[in-house]
Amino acid sequence: MAPARKALIAITSAHAPLYPDGKETGLFITEALHPFQVFRKAGFEVELVSETGTYQPDWLSEQKDWLNNADRAIWEDHSSEFRSKLDKLLKPADIDPKKQYGLFFASAGHASLIDYPEAKGLQGIAAKIFTSGGIVSAVCHGGAIFPGIIDPATGKSIIANRRVTGFTNRGEEEHGILETIKAWNRQTIEASAASCGATCEPNLILMSEDFGSNFVRYFSRRSLGCVLHH
Repeated sequence: MAPARKALIAITSAHAPLYPDGKETGLFITEALHPFQVFRKAGFEVELVSETGTYQPDWLSEQKDWLNNADRAIWEDHSSEFRSKLDKLLKPADIDPKKQYGLFFASAGHASLIDYPEAKGLQGIAAKIFTSGGIVSAVCHGGAIFPGIIDPATGKSIIANRRVTGFTNRGEEEHGILETIKAWNRQTIEASAASCGATCEPNLILMSEDFGSNFVRYFSRRSLGCVLHH
C-alpha cells in the first residue's frame, strides 16, 4: 500500500553566527519552500514542525542570489500557505499521533547540524513514519538527523550500513566553514554518517519505489538529497 499523502517538513530551531559580521545561519528558506511546493503540487497535505516550535531564517538564504523574486514574494507574504505555516510552526507535541504521515522531510541550513542530532521529538516522529512504511528524506545538512532516527527492529539508526548522501566535508572546506562546525562541537554530515556505519557519497538518491515523478525530479536536480524507505 502506498504511503499516506501527508508530509511533515522538519525545520531547524537552531541559529548561530556563520557569516561575516556575525550574521547567522538558521533555516535555509528555499530548502523548505521548494519541497513544500513540490509536495503540495503532488497533492500532499503538508505540515511544518521544529523541535521547539521556533526557527530563524538563515541570513544568506534571504539574499537575492539565493532567493529569487517569486520565492521572495511567497516568503514575505505572511498570508501565503508556506509562510503562515512557518509563522505558526508546530512542535513535536502538536503532531497528532493518530494521524498517518507518509513522508518525513528534513529541510536544512547549516544550523541543522546543531539541533537535529539531539532533536528527540523529530527523530521519534521520523522513526514512526519509517517503520510504518513511509519515506524519510533530507536535503543538504538535513541528514544530520538520520543517526538519531532508530529502527526499533534493529536498535540501530535507519542509515546503519547504508549508502547515503549529504553535504560533503570537501564542500565545508571549500566554503571555509569546517573550523566553525568544529567550534560548534558538531559533526559534519560525513562524520555523522560514519558514526553509525553509513557511507556518505555525493550525487546519490536512495529510493525503493516510485513515489511520484515530482518528488523524484526535485531530488534528481539537487545533488544533496537523500530518500530512505523501510
